[in-house]
Amino acid sequence: MISNRWIEQRQGLWQRLDMLLVQAESSGLKSLSGDELRELGLLYRQVAQDLSAVRADRGSRTQEEYLNLLLARAHNRVYSGRKLEARQVVRFFAVEYPRIFRRLFPYVAVSVMIFLAGAALGALLSFSRPAFERMVLGPTLVASIEKHEMWTKNLLSAGPQASTWIMTNNISVGFMTFAGGMLAGLGTLYLLFFNGLQLGVVGTACAQARMALDLWSFVASHGALELPSIFITGGAGLRLATGMLFPGIYTRRDSLTRAAVDAIRLVAGMVPLLVIAGTLEAFLSPSGAPVAVKFLTGAVLLLGLGLWLTSGQGSEHRAQGSVVPGLKAQI
Repeated sequence: MISNRWIEQRQGLWQRLDMLLVQAESSGLKSLSGDELRELGLLYRQVAQDLSAVRADRGSRTQEEYLNLLLARAHNRVYSGRKLEARQVVRFFAVEYPRIFRRLFPYVAVSVMIFLAGAALGALLSFSRPAFERMVLGPTLVASIEKHEMWTKNLLSAGPQASTWIMTNNISVGFMTFAGGMLAGLGTLYLLFFNGLQLGVVGTACAQARMALDLWSFVASHGALELPSIFITGGAGLRLATGMLFPGIYTRRDSLTRAAVDAIRLVAGMVPLLVIAGTLEAFLSPSGAPVAVKFLTGAVLLLGLGLWLTSGQGSEHRAQGSVVPGLKAQI
């Protein structure tokens, strides 16, 4: 039997779905933000489950009729279908993505900390145990460093083939880091920590061989986009893991669906950056261009990335401040 307490707990979700439908019906789906559209889909599925529970109780006919009408309205909106337009893609990257990034930034920050912890441990073990350095880098790379030769010099001669391989590899690593969240986050944690560990070992080995400038001038241009992309895809994997492990008020399935939508949108914005990073890594990074040019390129790209990810923040705060307090509390 459906209890009054259960109905009271679920009514907030029903009312929220009704509010979104009223807005969509009066102003169209375009009036809903990306987050509201995702919420509409999740609420539709949750209310459908509630209707199944209500139908099993013969004493809840009033609620059954209400939910039937609510779902019928929602069905017309959820499955109405829309063609993807170029302006929607532009809006996603220009407006929606920076907001998604800022909302999920805590996950990205944790990703950065895990990577840096791995880098710190790698540097420490390289200083204290030379055998560990050789084990991680392998004999070929160690021999190259001992000869004071950068192992990346052959990339330039490979040209477009190298660019294609690097782009594919970087995107693959990004998606693996993201998909690692499906393993309760263990895959994401491992890849972030291990990549950080490798960078710490390589950085320490090059510093000891007086090749630090060679290494960081190689990394500077493409690393300005590649490293943040790794951090962000790692954050997406952690978001996926939290949705799986901590469903909160949602069912585990709906929590995972909600987290997956967030994570996929977060990863989608990084694909163009990884393509640019792969091109730079194949052509500019190993080239004989002046070191200043490489560092300047990296600085400009990093600055541009920061401006993009923080764009529209002021207008966002003003919009939030203009919401009527009582309405905001209901939402």
